[in-house]
Amino acid sequence: MSKQDLKKVLLMGKSGAGKTSMRSIIFANYVARDTTRLGATIDVEHSHVRFLGNLVLNLWDCGGQEAFMDSYFETQRDHIFRNVALLIYVFDIESADYAADVRYYKSCIEAIEQNSPHAKVFCLIHKMDLIADELREQALTERSDQVKSLCENVDVRCFGTSIWDETLYRAWSQIVYALIPNVQVLEKQIKQFAEVTCADEVVLFERATFLVIAHVSIKEHGDAHRFEKISNIVKQFKLSCGKVQSQFQSMEVRNSNFTAFVDQFTANTAVMIVQSDPIIRKNSLAHFYYGLQLAIQASGSEFFHLLNASCVLLL
Repeated sequence: MSKQDLKKVLLMGKSGAGKTSMRSIIFANYVARDTTRLGATIDVEHSHVRFLGNLVLNLWDCGGQEAFMDSYFETQRDHIFRNVALLIYVFDIESADYAADVRYYKSCIEAIEQNSPHAKVFCLIHKMDLIADELREQALTERSDQVKSLCENVDVRCFGTSIWDETLYRAWSQIVYALIPNVQVLEKQIKQFAEVTCADEVVLFERATFLVIAHVSIKEHGDAHRFEKISNIVKQFKLSCGKVQSQFQSMEVRNSNFTAFVDQFTANTAVMIVQSDPIIRKNSLAHFYYGLQLAIQASGSEFFHLLNASCVLLL
């Protein structure tokens, strides 16, 4: 693909729901504590975020004040809701005016159905950290069911999120995953790569945001949220490196059970390989990985070129 693949993404919700904070953490390298400096969004803030080479997110962060919301549905309806690839509606779990949230959300869905009927819809139930740990799952289930019942003809995916933990990365990884073309080809090549490296798991990340793009697990693992936890940890470590004017290049973690290696894979991606085989682990997994890459490239293997194309050219 030689030209940009521009995807229009609407980020909507009432004022104070946390839209700009989450966008700044994922795409502008903010840490959670720094988002308190952010002011309210005025009307619509546009940003173009290059993601995986030619895929560009045309992100519309729409201010949630009542006057702006009303104008979106009345005077700006066609302009805002035309040619949308994906709508993200953010609900504050402790909103003082849930009825207004419902009204605006239903208006958004109606406008999307009229102007962009093929758009994907995600709802983020945000600020879940304000709910007691033992009540979060129940609160999320109840609110998700309520949201889905409001527009039964629309396929809506709901996620609970907080800027203070890895749930934000899980939700945004799924959002971006929904926009990536040819993702099945990419996953097929990742599986082949895992088999060649005898890896327990291989995870492909977008290099700038460290959102998960694709992964394959050869062995089962008990922690279903491990990938987004890793995204959060590595992103925070990268930011720490930047504060001391250093650049994050790679990371290797070893213990008695496994070795995990993270490094740049293509110009736009990073890869994590997890290996528990004791024979391979006697040597540095990093050296094994570099040797494998050199061997594959030197052999002119179709596999390497297909994988590279899946990560860069097809996107």
